Amino acid sequence: MVSGTKPEDYTLEWVNELIEEGRWKTEQLQKIVYRSIRCCQKGWEREKEDAANKIIALLGEPNAMNFDQYSGYVTVDPKAVRALFYYFTESQNPSTKPLVLWLNGGPSCSSLGAGAMNELGPFRVGKGGKMLLRISTTNEFCVLKIVANIIFLESPAGVGFFYSNTSSDYIIGETKTVTDAYTFLVNWLEKFLEYKTRDFLMTGQSYAGHYVPQLVQLILHNNKITNQTVINLKGLAVGFLFLESSIGIVSNCNFSSADPPIEAYQAYQSQTSLAKGHIDSNNIYASLCSSSSNTPSSYDPCPDNYVYTYLKTHAVQKSFHANTIGIPGPWKNYKYTDTVLPVIKELTSIVKSSMPEDLPIHGDIDSVCSVTTTRYALNKLRLSAKTPWHAWYTQGEVGGYVVEYENLTFVTVRGAGHLVPSYQPARALTLFSSFLVGKLPPSN
Repeated sequence: MVSGTKPEDYTLEWVNELIEEGRWKTEQLQKIVYRSIRCCQKGWEREKEDAANKIIALLGEPNAMNFDQYSGYVTVDPKAVRALFYYFTESQNPSTKPLVLWLNGGPSCSSLGAGAMNELGPFRVGKGGKMLLRISTTNEFCVLKIVANIIFLESPAGVGFFYSNTSSDYIIGETKTVTDAYTFLVNWLEKFLEYKTRDFLMTGQSYAGHYVPQLVQLILHNNKITNQTVINLKGLAVGFLFLESSIGIVSNCNFSSADPPIEAYQAYQSQTSLAKGHIDSNNIYASLCSSSSNTPSSYDPCPDNYVYTYLKTHAVQKSFHANTIGIPGPWKNYKYTDTVLPVIKELTSIVKSSMPEDLPIHGDIDSVCSVTTTRYALNKLRLSAKTPWHAWYTQGEVGGYVVEYENLTFVTVRGAGHLVPSYQPARALTLFSSFLVGKLPPSN
């Protein structure tokens, strides 16, 4: 073979010589040969792309990591050169585990910075933002190492390391967010073909309680269309689900209008803030990051600061194959234009569909998306309980409470704030492991 020649080019030259010599004469045989060569070519191209997206080692990563990581961009609009950034972590036994897509909320929160680095990923950023800490002890929550292969998607457009050559792409709303996420997923599955038929679960948190139900609806709809990629959807879970705000706010706000909020709405918002006081809304009992008070050794209130420092480092971005065009500054470079419509209608439709499981999850000391507000919202579904409200257990203690309806299970996590895995890692692991196999968390 001539140096620098691709294997498929050499093979095509050899096949053409055979055809010219008359050793292969039938058109059918020629087609078979060319198709085989094309398959080899695609495999070679896939290997090249895998090598380009595979993370060799992250800056400050501990030694002897026994799992694979990938990251990079997937184009969702070639004309606008719009691409979403992802970070993909495989389980230690990837071929036997399901595929999970994770979306953070906000809408402005990075799934890499929050979801991967503070909640579900294999590492935590150490103080100072220069090194990564391994999540490996039995009381730490790490879905990656045990139960799933997870894609952390930076969404909506404009969040994290997203880029586009079109300025209007930075004006985004729910409809565009959902269609972009669907296009991303279809295109990503073409890159990682071994996951194309794998059991797939859709997950997210907080304001992703708006994206996730709508994305699930789109998947269910498109799965019925001929010549569409069929996504093997098995369920959805939304942690700290943002369905609706407080009852007073809902009754005094026209969600379908882009006009400024009316005075009654603003009054309820002011009353809420005044009554709550200056606390961490993610965990009403936690100390503030800037507070001088003592904090429990098991929880550090300042991880966002460490993550910010780490991810803005050029060498870190390079190891993630991120920000390849060198855009300065942090995340959140967009304007969200949609009105905030309640998603009870979408949730009702999903519950009535044939999808196996819908799982809202809440920490009971979270005031951003409170247990009480979600229970009020779920009452609007008018569902009959299959399994009444009861305690579930892990490590010999009550992990929280659960009620099961038809195709929907509502679960609370005792002692958890807005980012459940950060506050109660063991309970979060028990809960998520149960969800992945379609079971209620242990009742004893």
